[in-house]
Amino acid sequence: MSLQEEIKKAVGAHGMWKKRILDAIETGKSDFNPEGVSKDNNCDFGKWLYGTTIPAAAKSMKEYEDCRQLHAKFHTIASGVLKMALEGKKTEAAAAMSSSSDFGKLSTQLTQALMKWAVSAGDM
Repeated sequence: MSLQEEIKKAVGAHGMWKKRILDAIETGKSDFNPEGVSKDNNCDFGKWLYGTTIPAAAKSMKEYEDCRQLHAKFHTIASGVLKMALEGKKTEAAAAMSSSSDFGKLSTQLTQALMKWAVSAGDM
């Protein structure tokens, strides 16, 4: 699989995390805990991002570092939203997921950074 395909797959994985958190807000339950979610190397995307399959040239790109940092921040914020959801704070958690929230803004930034990296990486 090309780096571009892997990055696009990562965008999809990112979207799945948003859905999991929305489900937790709705149900008050999750298969995940906030402490585990706070770690950016436990999810499939994080394992890939920190793994050995990304070429060294791609890891040396500014776009890689931007994605890595945004991904880490995303997990920190997602962990806090999940904690609210599991504590039954539906209104607060839903507000924390809005497009104007830190979570919403960061989520958009991460997706944009991943797409920028995909374009910059070309055929790696």
